Amino acid sequence: MVNNKKKQISSSPSQEQVSEVLDLYKSGRFSGAEALAISITKEFPRHQFGWKALGAIYGQWGRIADSLLPSQTSAQLAPQDAQAHYNLGITLKKLERLDEAEESYKRAIVLMPDHVEAHYNLGTTLRLLGRLEEAEESYKKAISLKPEHTEALNNLGNTLQELGRLDEAEASYKQALTLKPDYADVHYNLSFSLLNADRLKEGLDEYEWRWKLAKNKSSRRLFLQPLWDGEKSLHGKRILLWSEQGIGDTLNWSSCLPLMASLAGHTILECQEKIVPLLARSFPNIEIKPEDRSMDSRRDDFDFHLPMGSLYRHCIANIGQNLNIDAYLIPDPVRTQFWRDRLGSLGNGPYVGISWKSSKMSPFRLKHYPPISEWSSVLTVPDITFVNLQYSDFADDLIDIKKDIGVTVHNFDDLDQYNNVDDVAALCAALDMVVSAKVTPLIFSSAVGTPTKVANWRQSLWNSVLTNPVCSSAE
Repeated sequence: MVNNKKKQISSSPSQEQVSEVLDLYKSGRFSGAEALAISITKEFPRHQFGWKALGAIYGQWGRIADSLLPSQTSAQLAPQDAQAHYNLGITLKKLERLDEAEESYKRAIVLMPDHVEAHYNLGTTLRLLGRLEEAEESYKKAISLKPEHTEALNNLGNTLQELGRLDEAEASYKQALTLKPDYADVHYNLSFSLLNADRLKEGLDEYEWRWKLAKNKSSRRLFLQPLWDGEKSLHGKRILLWSEQGIGDTLNWSSCLPLMASLAGHTILECQEKIVPLLARSFPNIEIKPEDRSMDSRRDDFDFHLPMGSLYRHCIANIGQNLNIDAYLIPDPVRTQFWRDRLGSLGNGPYVGISWKSSKMSPFRLKHYPPISEWSSVLTVPDITFVNLQYSDFADDLIDIKKDIGVTVHNFDDLDQYNNVDDVAALCAALDMVVSAKVTPLIFSSAVGTPTKVANWRQSLWNSVLTNPVCSSAE
């Protein structure tokens, strides 16, 4: 007797296959998990599991671009799966496709209204898009669903700070710290809120938490000598100051060097090599050296050390008198005259330098730096010769200015504004004025005494005593 029944073909992966993928994924064996997930997508292309697993694997592996297609396929195959839409939103946000990420999170929330992380990440996306009031509501919804959500409380604080509601921001940060007292990111963000409220001592104390941030741990220098606590006498002692951030911060904080030199027997500053000539000329009684970390654990040429970001904290009694000081950087006089002659070759003055964006742009940074098209009210002032002080990624913007506004912003092609900073300082000294966003060129221009107009978002985290230029030439 012949059996006419056809063998039934499965349309979904076996429980063994599912379990093996999950076990490999949870144990961090991503290569094995990837291979098995791919084989499942080939064997069962219309089943969601393989695609969903593959998207998650790539996401955890840091292969975000690779995660996109499987995450999209997962959401298409199971349109009622809230988690699939949420996972897609995560991938899209990491790829900075924020409008699409917003839609994915909203779809997840429609399907699962109490999805805490969807509300939280929607808030983060809306904040990056600059829609702060909507971001606030999303964070508050996440917190209402999960009151102990410290990340949401932290980002709610950031949003409220950007809205200028500093008291509410502080309350949100402190609620997070009640739940997690050692949350370094919250302490760090709270520091800016306090500084923006002119509560300097509290803010500078909180700023010390920066060394607990994961991104900063590798940049901290470890010496046998103690950190100066601001109280021990430096009379007859040697102190090493060391740069910890970019050259703009180093140059800005170097305004404190004369005070430190008056307190210590000998002051050493280690900083980025390209600013050594400028600082050595400006502070001849201080030993200025390029940073060298190779001997940190064996050095014996100083008694105390201090990162430059802590200078204001220990000089707090002098901060008031340190603000609105005169120019403190001395450009090369020969090069300054050279640039005056070069400017004269461009035509009649006054000569105004402009800089409009950071070299490091991201969705978060974009709101601090409006596009060059929004500078038209500056660039259309008549009878001005404009000079580029942007040190990277400016060629297309200069073309757009000429095409859309009809103004030429002159660029000196033979000046490497990123590396030859001593010459940049000389050029800034030769200019009649500088108009700049909150970027390094305004530190050069204000510190050499050139009148400088700062275009800065008032509620910015960077609008504080730590980052604002100190010279009376800046406003």
